[in-house]
Amino acid sequence: MGKMLTPETMVQRVAIIGAGVSGLASIKCCLDEGLKPTCFERSNDIGGLWRFSETTKSGRISVYRSVITNTSKEMSCFSDFPFPDNFPNYLHHSRLLNYFRMYAEHFDLLKYIHFGTTVHSIRKCPDFSASGQWEIVTEANGEQKSSIFDAVMVCSGHYAEPHLPLDSFPGIRNRFKGQCLHSWEYKDSDDFKGKRILVVGTGNSGGDIAVDLSHVAAQVFLSTRSGTWVVSRVSNQGFPLDMVFTTRFANCVEWLLPSVLASRIKREKFSAWFNHENYSLFQQKSQELHLIVNDELPSCILCGAVVVKPNVKEFTETSAIFEDETVMDNIDVVVFATGFTVSFPFLEESVQNVCKSKTSLYKYVFPPQLEKPTLAVLGFIQLTGSIMVGTELQARWVTRVFKGSNKLPQVSRMMTDVSKEKELLMKRGFSRDYNNTRASFVVYMDEIASCIGVKPNVLLLFLTDPKLALEVFFGPCTPYQYRLVGPGKWGGARNAILTQWQRVLTPLRTRVVNDSPNQSSALGWFTLLGLPAFLGAIFLIFKYSPQLRFPGVCLNGDISFWARDFMKGGL
Repeated sequence: MGKMLTPETMVQRVAIIGAGVSGLASIKCCLDEGLKPTCFERSNDIGGLWRFSETTKSGRISVYRSVITNTSKEMSCFSDFPFPDNFPNYLHHSRLLNYFRMYAEHFDLLKYIHFGTTVHSIRKCPDFSASGQWEIVTEANGEQKSSIFDAVMVCSGHYAEPHLPLDSFPGIRNRFKGQCLHSWEYKDSDDFKGKRILVVGTGNSGGDIAVDLSHVAAQVFLSTRSGTWVVSRVSNQGFPLDMVFTTRFANCVEWLLPSVLASRIKREKFSAWFNHENYSLFQQKSQELHLIVNDELPSCILCGAVVVKPNVKEFTETSAIFEDETVMDNIDVVVFATGFTVSFPFLEESVQNVCKSKTSLYKYVFPPQLEKPTLAVLGFIQLTGSIMVGTELQARWVTRVFKGSNKLPQVSRMMTDVSKEKELLMKRGFSRDYNNTRASFVVYMDEIASCIGVKPNVLLLFLTDPKLALEVFFGPCTPYQYRLVGPGKWGGARNAILTQWQRVLTPLRTRVVNDSPNQSSALGWFTLLGLPAFLGAIFLIFKYSPQLRFPGVCLNGDISFWARDFMKGGL
């Protein structure tokens, strides 16, 4: 028997830690399952990381002023609450926060949040093995309070504590005389005009900050240890990158191809925009693909505003010496864009040790060895797509486990699953830093959806609703797909999928062009004859041309446009 709560220990009261994206989704999912949520938020507002703060005095980590989302609105929305049509495809953080407020208001979530409340400790009750309950100590207005909850959803995120590896850079502590800060302390470029700045780290934050500073600094240097692949938000025909490439079809192609060939195809696709070796950003083939989204970085490098350098060997009073023995003098500021360390200080030690590594959690969510499955960690994952979408699906699964509608496997089976995941990551080269790995968006979403019973049956859709099936398989894997069937089915999901491209175009087509070509509809008989031929051709390509140089992602982009145009022909 798997882990399932008995009627005697059925969950009612659920504590939710944090009112960011995953916290809001968790409140809503609890209400959908008839549970009673109580959300504790230490600040005075919702939004978590996405609520910009002018200063760092509160200790709360937030985005910098210029941040724009790396995933598009259709790929990042809550699955039953699309963004307004007129919202841009990629959103400034202020627009995204506005959307969160709309979501909270629409589903009346704010009344379940205790603002200005800090969680000090979460401990198992003495009878935990029987009850599965937790004792939570909170503090608000200087007063501490102890409460008992049936279950806990940890939604505090993985951006907990800045990772500042100063010991890896000799001289930075005791010799360097300039300013040193972590990327979380960076808010805007106002105080850096005319300075020579070194940014250490080429993740998304490092790339963004280097570009932001290059507009005002005398010179920006960008130090990278192993290189990175840079892609633009704008893809085929000007459509959002993730809507073109994150599809079930592309996932199938990648699964069918040998891993070496798939990796080579991706590298060629990434190099199609610009030659990464010429720009000193090239990654060795033996390395795990590291990808960032940045529309301006190549231009800044081309113009000389940003100069890419290798890893820093050491610092002097005013200079940085790099591993290739080159020296950059008169460095005024060093910005460490070196990520964050995971921390759950409020959890009791036995649970905290397990939760420090996401690969120690079953499906990156549940500590597998708890006697009762009444604690879950949400949002502790990095995906090749939107984390916001992933955390909502996690919340749907978790609340159904708490309710008793879904059950977890036996502990031995979960531990085996965890071990296999670690072995796989070691084969991919992640021998230590598991928390920086990225899971495939489609694969992970489908895994969790299967646990809930909401994964769409594409083959059945081709038989019962071919128009929808084409968009589901060849089009973007948008969150609405996980509202088509099963628990939490949403009546608007089908229409949301079939109109998703319209919502992409609405904020773009802001000027009427009278002589624009009209798209005509094809005859119904052509549709009926063309669909089987189309699918048959795809089957033959897979069966007889496995080594054909079809870029998995590029092929997907072309096919998704063919499929969309084909559906407009009257299917």
